[in-house]
Amino acid sequence: MRAPTALSASPSYVRDAAEPRLTERALTDLSAGLQRWRLAGALARLDIRNRYRGSVLGPFWMTASMAVMIAGIGLLYSTLFKMTLREYLPWLAVSLLVWTTINQIVVDACGSFIGSEGVIRQMPLPYTVHVLRFVFRNAIVAAHSLPLILVVFIVCGVFPGPEAILAIPGLALLAVNAFAVGLFLGMVCARFRDIPQIVTSVMQLFFFLSPVLWKPELLGPSQAWLPLNPFFAMMETVRGPLVEGGAPPIIWVAALAYSALACTVALAFFIRFRGRIAFWV
Repeated sequence: MRAPTALSASPSYVRDAAEPRLTERALTDLSAGLQRWRLAGALARLDIRNRYRGSVLGPFWMTASMAVMIAGIGLLYSTLFKMTLREYLPWLAVSLLVWTTINQIVVDACGSFIGSEGVIRQMPLPYTVHVLRFVFRNAIVAAHSLPLILVVFIVCGVFPGPEAILAIPGLALLAVNAFAVGLFLGMVCARFRDIPQIVTSVMQLFFFLSPVLWKPELLGPSQAWLPLNPFFAMMETVRGPLVEGGAPPIIWVAALAYSALACTVALAFFIRFRGRIAFWV
């Protein structure tokens, strides 16, 4: 019998050739990327600075446009729905701000890797750094509009109760989903460049299907089906504690289920296709 050669007798070589340890490498990338969150934050601030270079108000232009939209839509739809401004305006302000943040996250997630093409090709950074960069960038932009909610509450004389603290877990869920969506859509859109247009159209459709401008009560008994809309569930975990005295348990269950599904799908895709990202961008 022929003695095994040194190459064939090496268990590490054979095991690595048959099982390239995709899960281990993906988890290592995830851990290393999260540890470099300061770098991701610095890159996100640089993105904001470059995007609004030469602008007088910078990101506050979005705040100004949001204020005009809240005032205009509030005056019109409060009349259509036969509601007082004091009742409708706080609900509308929170709804528009949260929906705009969700919409921007989903649309911007399509370019989380494509937008970092130059860095990916030139520097050996963990891929999750680029996803964190996208999450921080959208968080910074959303934070510029947060004072609008306080202004509307003061003007209308309506303030949330102690249950408003539950909006913090809702924001945490939103951040987790932003990371998962950025990871998943970033890979898919890097491979198929026409997906961003489809995502934009789908988000426009869900804007009208979700209770952003209208209240769920207007659906009557059919509002029981609203938790099947993942965008409604995520939005309600933040909006409910601020303007409705809290979100019902079914909303939290649905939001947690959608978050777990999003994280599972994103991680599965990242494990399987992480090695191809550099070739796709």
